Amino acid sequence: MAGFVQIIEYRTSKPDEIRALGEDFRKTRVASDDGPRPVRLLACADRDNPGRYFSIVEFASYEEAMENSNREDTSEFAAKMMELTDGPATFYNLDVEDTLDYGGTGSSGA
Repeated sequence: MAGFVQIIEYRTSKPDEIRALGEDFRKTRVASDDGPRPVRLLACADRDNPGRYFSIVEFASYEEAMENSNREDTSEFAAKMMELTDGPATFYNLDVEDTLDYGGTGSSGA
């Protein structure tokens, strides 16, 4: 299998606070180098529906994603994030069947 992606759809009036929380979590996880972590995260704002956001989190495998989800620090992060959302989040769990690169370069940050 080519990997696993989890999409988290949520609404918030506090996107900057969620972004800062996520960056702190990422720095701590990378520094600890303990257990599986996401390969990549895309943080997206819905241009057509202000206040709606998506986190697209890529993992090497479903098993690594589930191991990550079961970690105490991940549960604590998720609870703090949900305190900053305007209602419950919706989770989509997707097996990656294929990827196509079209070339070009990506960008990090705004």
